[in-house]
Amino acid sequence: MNGKEREKVTAIELLAAAKEARKNAYAPYSGFFVGAALLAADGEVYGGCNVESVSFTPTCCAERTALCKAVSEGKREFSAIAVVGGGRDAGFCPPCGVCRQMLSEFCGRDFRVILSSGDGEGEEVKIFTLGELLPEAFGTEKPFGTEKKK
Repeated sequence: MNGKEREKVTAIELLAAAKEARKNAYAPYSGFFVGAALLAADGEVYGGCNVESVSFTPTCCAERTALCKAVSEGKREFSAIAVVGGGRDAGFCPPCGVCRQMLSEFCGRDFRVILSSGDGEGEEVKIFTLGELLPEAFGTEKPFGTEKKK
């Protein structure tokens, strides 16, 4: 999706993009496939998926994949992320602590985190703010993206 083509991306559209990104997940060890779609302030959407390693420590979550992809392309301001995990009836898959902390580097407390309970009939959607999920971010005196990052 291009920001020039779309003025506003809905939560449902962002979840659909996350489900599409999940198709590229590499999870041969856990079998838990995760997709994320990060919405930049200009309307551009960046997809990411989890990428596992046999030694697990260097594994990269879908949320960080999307964030690093966007930052590597010059983006610094974001408004929402959608995260889906596992597939049908997998339940909600909120970002891990490391992903929450990474998001707080660029995003404000009001940044939206959109979660889906699965792909099937009766799918539920929950929306949180990053401030709700990470009330005390580690680090700077002004956490949660309050200072412009260059």
